[in-house]
Amino acid sequence: MTTDSSLRSGPGTTGRRSSSSRDGRDGRDGRAGGDGGGGRVHGHLPGREHLPARQPVAAASAVPVLDVVVPVYNEEKDLHPCVVRLHGHLARTFPYPFRITVADNASTDSTPAVAVALAAELPGVRYVRLEEKGRGRALRTVWSASDAPVLAYMDVDLSTDLNALLPLVAPLISGHSDLAIGSRLARSSRVVRGTKREFISRAYNLILRSSLAAGFSDAQCGFKAIRREVAERLLPMVEDSGWFFDTELLVLAERAGLRIHEVPVDWIDDPDSTVHIVRTATEDLKGVWRVGRALAVGALPLDRLARPFGDDPRDRALTGVERGLARQLIGFCAVGALSTLFYLALYSLFRLGVGPQVANGGALLVSAVANTAANRRLTFGVRGRSGAVRHQAQGLVVFAIGLALTSGSLAALGAASGSPSHGTELAVLITANLAATVLRFLLLRAWVFPSRACSEPDFEPDSDSDSDPDSEDVR
Repeated sequence: MTTDSSLRSGPGTTGRRSSSSRDGRDGRDGRAGGDGGGGRVHGHLPGREHLPARQPVAAASAVPVLDVVVPVYNEEKDLHPCVVRLHGHLARTFPYPFRITVADNASTDSTPAVAVALAAELPGVRYVRLEEKGRGRALRTVWSASDAPVLAYMDVDLSTDLNALLPLVAPLISGHSDLAIGSRLARSSRVVRGTKREFISRAYNLILRSSLAAGFSDAQCGFKAIRREVAERLLPMVEDSGWFFDTELLVLAERAGLRIHEVPVDWIDDPDSTVHIVRTATEDLKGVWRVGRALAVGALPLDRLARPFGDDPRDRALTGVERGLARQLIGFCAVGALSTLFYLALYSLFRLGVGPQVANGGALLVSAVANTAANRRLTFGVRGRSGAVRHQAQGLVVFAIGLALTSGSLAALGAASGSPSHGTELAVLITANLAATVLRFLLLRAWVFPSRACSEPDFEPDSDSDSDPDSEDVR
């Protein structure tokens, strides 16, 4: 059960400049539909947009631009000075309306009374009560119900210098990034904390990098922000409700290709922190194992978030720009590696009964046909039988060039050493094939399977590729 106590200004906004709710629209405009996780996970995310700098005054009291959540559990001592300081900083420096939400994780001391008093004392402060513990549960509950387009959270001890708050949320407000995190491990960060916590933090992030291929530098800094539409899609996928919540959120966001902005922070350790390090580390390692296993078996529907934005330049139909080079290189290398092994096996087999030149020519011919067919389908995405004969004929020309390189190398080896060993022949052939491979890729890409991105627009839904019997299905 969640109790929302907002005793002043309704949901609570403040700020020194007038603002409104997304050009006067209702604050929940643009959601993926539905109250639960199911509807929010399926739709593509909209294009990122810069939030308007000025909004009508009438809407300013209804929808803030930023909702900062402060999760607390038995923080009767630190809560009041923290919120007063945070509120004063936002009122002085933040150019948009804001809200501060105190999320109480079933506190048993006087924290609820302090929070209620703060909500009555300060405009733009509200109190939410949860009857279960868990930082992740508190963030999920408040973020899921918030109408602010930018959502953030910070620890109640305010270990992070508040001057980093505006740089944290600015890339989200501008539409540049999807999530933002404070980093205590960046080169320019200034951190004061004990050796034990420093070691644990760095060891944990090293584990994330090695096991989950995480690219962000600091998973557990209590200073993060996310755009609301991104949170709506990601939160239903995050299982953890405790300290591992932010790590899981970041890993899923990164794997989905979302943009994460990092801000170096000035951070001072709180010696009175109530976090149980050993228990938290154990739960985090369990979370790493669970998420790693889910990613390995493809249990998470991250494809629903892959390249989600309409403003992605890769989604635009541009002329004169080569596309797909990286993917083609990967495909060509994979096909080339398999073709080389196939070629060497054939050469060794043919060499048992014939001379080196004949064995080389036969092995190269058979592997070239297979190589062209594989590259046609896997590397350059050409489907169907149309043009296959022409492609193989052009592939044979490429084969002839490779034959000249490899046969010439063998001839040069024979002239130099007379009767070389089989191992020496293989070494020379591998070297020659590497040179031929580079030339083969260039010829295949520019001549055999030329890119159509430079001369033709992207696929149009109204076109019928089957209407032209000579057309090739290139995807």
